[in-house]
Amino acid sequence: MNKNNKVITADEAIALISENDVLTTTGFVQSCIPEALHAALEKRFVETGGPKGLTLIMTAGAGDSKGLGTGRLHHEGLLRRVIAGNFGRMPKVAQAAQENKILGYNLPQGVISQLYRACAAGQPGLFSKVGLYTYVDPRFGGGRVNEVTTDDIVKHVVIEGEEWLFYTATKIDVAFIRGTSADPSGNISMEKESLTLDVLAQAMAAHNNGGICIAQVERIVDSGSIRPKDVKVPGILVDCVVVADPPEMHRMNYGVIYNPALAGEIRVPVESMAKMPLDARKIIARRAAFELPPNGVVNLGVGAPEGIAAVANEEKLTPFITLTTEAGAIGGVLASGSSFGSATNADSIIDQNTQFDFYDGGGLDMTCLGMAECDEQGNVNTSRFGGRLNGCGGFINISQNARSVVFAGTFTAGGLDVAIEDGQVKVLKEGRARKFLKFVEQVTFSGKYAQKREQPVIYVTERCVFQLKKDGLELIEVAPGIDIERDILAHMDFKPIIKEPIPMDKRIFIDEPMGLISDLLNLDLQDRVSYDADRNIQFLNLEGWSARSKRDIDDLRKMLIDACQTIGKRVNQVVNLDNFRISEHLYDYYAEMIQYMLENYYLTTTRYTTSAFLRLKLKEALSKRGIAPHVFERKEDAHTFLEVIGEG
Repeated sequence: MNKNNKVITADEAIALISENDVLTTTGFVQSCIPEALHAALEKRFVETGGPKGLTLIMTAGAGDSKGLGTGRLHHEGLLRRVIAGNFGRMPKVAQAAQENKILGYNLPQGVISQLYRACAAGQPGLFSKVGLYTYVDPRFGGGRVNEVTTDDIVKHVVIEGEEWLFYTATKIDVAFIRGTSADPSGNISMEKESLTLDVLAQAMAAHNNGGICIAQVERIVDSGSIRPKDVKVPGILVDCVVVADPPEMHRMNYGVIYNPALAGEIRVPVESMAKMPLDARKIIARRAAFELPPNGVVNLGVGAPEGIAAVANEEKLTPFITLTTEAGAIGGVLASGSSFGSATNADSIIDQNTQFDFYDGGGLDMTCLGMAECDEQGNVNTSRFGGRLNGCGGFINISQNARSVVFAGTFTAGGLDVAIEDGQVKVLKEGRARKFLKFVEQVTFSGKYAQKREQPVIYVTERCVFQLKKDGLELIEVAPGIDIERDILAHMDFKPIIKEPIPMDKRIFIDEPMGLISDLLNLDLQDRVSYDADRNIQFLNLEGWSARSKRDIDDLRKMLIDACQTIGKRVNQVVNLDNFRISEHLYDYYAEMIQYMLENYYLTTTRYTTSAFLRLKLKEALSKRGIAPHVFERKEDAHTFLEVIGEG
């Protein structure tokens, strides 16, 4: 190959691939796929019967689930082994794996993405906590997808008393990457691509192993015309450049030829986003939106969680949250459909492996992901169910490392028909498939590991909400119109913990704005406090209020301090805690606030709630700090207590 002119045809490039090579390819769901290279490889194999026995390594699914993308590589004999984050986008390849015709591993998307860097650096693999206690953990399967796959490429190790997984790096012989422009020397830019993904790491991994990198581009430009900082992959890493022919082989994604707003070339107005109809999907999205962290960073999964972006837009919340995708988009309005993974008006697009560094390190404040199956231990399965090998994608990285997790989906699947009438949910036809099972088929999210790390987790459906507690799954909210026995327990394979479930917020079921911005930003907190000067009593009404993060407690503390300073002297306080919700990990932080207020502003304080569970938890938290709890069941008892010992 001429290092000064690396432009060749697709057929010439594919002819360089040898039997038993390890091939990696780029692409995310339906975007950024080097279709011309996949097509040329398929063509060569169909016409010549070679190359045989390839190993395919890929992060996310890259295809349309109907035979395009990596779906073209299904022909028997072409692949010997597949290491992938997703099999669902190449169903015939998945079928071959299920029929034991090929070897297969399903590993977390972020792990594979980061392994490219390990390969490029000549490292033996990657240490990560991602996958512990899931099916990827070698104690529970090691990510192997069938019986003929026996080699361990994941090891469980303990280092200085901490559990880790070690993922073995597989050296790469051929890398398929994609860019927009290339000069004759192979310098690649990506100005019209919606994502950058892992192309730099993949190219370097192949090059440093003595392999080849083949780049598909849209056009060839003159030498020196790409500015140095615009070169995403330097020509020293690229062996061949192939211009996509016909141009349709270089679509932005399977549903979009080109959208400059997704490429970051222009910014467009987004205020006119279509309003979602008030159906089961929107009910789920609305309830999940109550968990959004103001000024936080969020990842939304495919399916029901996608609706949260639309709800956030309706509720004018978009400026107060930063949405991200595992593919590398940060900010803007997340795209859906064939453009999933991209974003309109994004603030930034970073490499996929770097995004997973951010996720794995705890950068996500909250994620909302789908769920195919859930069991009484809080385990969730999205990777293998109903006879399908779907794969985990980025689910394990994201769910395991986000500071809080919301799983969202309909209560049952397959033909479910739900009506929302007069603010109530009516199940017209139940789904054929149960989602809440005694045991999930495969553990993609470990409830046990989440409990161990005290990770806040809830499960939102159109008819109820569950929360992961120390003893398992607890029913905490029920939609209006839903009967617990008839509509919930009758369609579960286990009985959840049931203590004192409360109604889901009635605003969720009325087709008008919920005013969620006031709740999440605590704009109306000052309206919850009043003062009786004659009796020197401050009344705090926290009925229906939720403390989901330390920020909420901090906002409450500031508001109470301001109110007390306005009064100018110490006060007695009565607090209404009916239907008050507080995250499990915040009880001590809430008790610390009460201790501070008693030391500085209160004469005494008392509170009441009909929730026996909340009374118990508050008594425990306050007693640990040496504070007399004074938590009563009835309002009258709390007032009587003040009359007896309160100070004027």
